[in-house]
Amino acid sequence: MARKPKNSPYKSILSAVTIVALFIFVYLLRHQIVDTFNNLKNVNMWAIALMPLLQVVNYHSYSKMYQHIYAVLGDDLEYKKLYRVCLELNFVNNVFPSGGVSGISYFSLRMRSLGAGTGKSTLVQVIKFALIFLSFQIMLASGLLVLAIGGKASNFLILIAASLSTLLFVGSLMAAYILESRGRINSFFAFITRVINKVIFYFRRSHPETIKIDKVHETFNELHDNYTLIRKDLKKLKKPLMYALLANVTEVLTIYAVYMAFGQFINVGAIIIAYAVSNFAGLISVLPGGIGIYEAIMTGTLVAAGIPAALSLPVTVMYRILNSFIQLPLGGYFYHKTLHARQEEE
Repeated sequence: MARKPKNSPYKSILSAVTIVALFIFVYLLRHQIVDTFNNLKNVNMWAIALMPLLQVVNYHSYSKMYQHIYAVLGDDLEYKKLYRVCLELNFVNNVFPSGGVSGISYFSLRMRSLGAGTGKSTLVQVIKFALIFLSFQIMLASGLLVLAIGGKASNFLILIAASLSTLLFVGSLMAAYILESRGRINSFFAFITRVINKVIFYFRRSHPETIKIDKVHETFNELHDNYTLIRKDLKKLKKPLMYALLANVTEVLTIYAVYMAFGQFINVGAIIIAYAVSNFAGLISVLPGGIGIYEAIMTGTLVAAGIPAALSLPVTVMYRILNSFIQLPLGGYFYHKTLHARQEEE
């Protein structure tokens, strides 16, 4: 007789928290959802139909990027499984209010079930962000060039693009500096771990060391070894960089499809810069999916590029809402399916 799976209270709590977070996400967007569906009757639905197609390519880009990075580190992972992980990851990043931190944690846990170690998966995430940020810089330069050709490259936009590029460049150098040394990795992440443990201890007095320092050292020693492996031949990151660039390009084209739906063919350089700036700003937001911050930054940047707020705001809102309706249901389905599978295994 088969043994009945033991119910995990942790998984039940996590499922409940996810549902609550999803309701909060929808509640915060309730006015935007109503406005979006009211506007749908006034737009070209053929242009809107491009959005899901572009998002399919977008997820393909992320999946292939992950697949190539893992291949460099010696892991041959199945494309279909990585595509599913990308859908789940997007759901977690949008629903949970953590500025992307939840997604990083979930990715490491999820990849462990596919046979990839925590240290390796952490490095893959670091490389992924580095490649995305590098492709941001390529796109920012391209966006400024296109705006300059159209006579819209104001001093303010140049300042924004230059500041963001500098910040991304310095951040990449700092990350590389830390990863170069086993000692620096252990010191840096041991410090971060102690800070997190203190915060957790404030709420859970019975757990003075929730995250074990020794386990952290083991994980990041593995991270350093894998980084050294990649460092020997950076040319192998060419394909992942191309996929990172394709991922950003398809996202920009998704936004442009909404402008086309409104019958507007604006300077694509404005969208490129607004997209890069708003995504970076969304990382510091504590609200799910960067709600409020994302829309405000993108609309403000587009206005600075000469796109009227009366056009850029409804387009931004429609893009955010429709994109969420395209991505989140499937991502949420796979996320809960994964939780259920893990509960049965336990």
